[in-house]
Amino acid sequence: MKKVTTSFLEFRGSHSQFGYEQGKRLKDSALQKNYERVNQPRKRPRYVVDFDKARRNIKAFSPHLWEELKGLSEGLELPMEETVRNYSGYQQEWHPSGCSILTGTDYLVRNYDYHPKTYEGRFVLFQPKDGYATIGPSQRITGRADGMNEHGLSIGYNFVHRRKPGDGFICNTITRTVLETCKDSEEAAEMLKRVPHRHSFNYVLFDSTANAKVVEATPRGVVVKDEPLSTNHFDVLTEENRYHLQDSKRRKELLLGEKDKLDSAYEAFRLFNDKDKGIFSEKYNQWAGTLHTSAYIPKKLGVWFAVGSDREPFMLSFKDWLEGKDTKIKHLLGYLNTNEELPFMEF
Repeated sequence: MKKVTTSFLEFRGSHSQFGYEQGKRLKDSALQKNYERVNQPRKRPRYVVDFDKARRNIKAFSPHLWEELKGLSEGLELPMEETVRNYSGYQQEWHPSGCSILTGTDYLVRNYDYHPKTYEGRFVLFQPKDGYATIGPSQRITGRADGMNEHGLSIGYNFVHRRKPGDGFICNTITRTVLETCKDSEEAAEMLKRVPHRHSFNYVLFDSTANAKVVEATPRGVVVKDEPLSTNHFDVLTEENRYHLQDSKRRKELLLGEKDKLDSAYEAFRLFNDKDKGIFSEKYNQWAGTLHTSAYIPKKLGVWFAVGSDREPFMLSFKDWLEGKDTKIKHLLGYLNTNEELPFMEF
């Protein structure tokens, strides 16, 4: 059993200031050293970033992210090229993972399934001068694993495959961009049609009007469905699916059978977080173990969060925070049933 510390980062200000502050905190941390090790140049690089193309695309789809990257570069005291390669989310690799997402009458609940060594242990509340305020766990520093914005738009993603990658953004950068620029599920679905995708993912959207959509997105095409849940395969773009779909289909059938029995967001949270319910996974050595369970309540701007199984959700009011009431939370503890080393937990 490993103790996991999630650090809370709250910031109000410009993207460049935010980037600089993160860079100062990240500099010389275990998290930065791990990214440098993973992303260092090799004879056969894991991925290639065309700096000029990355700059053009980031400025086109998320210009404020570019300002944040510039601040991050300054805070880290790194060349901009290296900062873009490590933290921009453009043309980067992604390993297979799990994940399940369900929406109900007033909630989106999600299990984030991945390998423990990739987990950053950062939960970010950011109110920018330009763009919508957002809340959620970070991934690759500037990206978000899931989240909600000030209008109640909530989003999470499910990995499908990484075959035949395209020139584009990875899932966590796309999630961040959607949250900062879109008010509702309709706007978000339109953006997901336009943005260039690196890999193939489902994106689940849910807003304050309870409008739920699943977007099947690949580098070759995007399909939008009115649907309340998603796992790790496509129902429309079936030619894009992997061959081994048994567990993804099992979880989807389970969710379809249980969703109408759920009377509250809390019951949905328990379905996802309780180990004996069949959704929470401990397949950490297969890159598919559940790291956190999160729930977003758009109408109330409420957020629930827990790391590890069988936990009571830690509840935050994003509404209160938007009104200027800091959470004053520094760290949140959780536990994962794994012997894996967790090098990211020293930020």
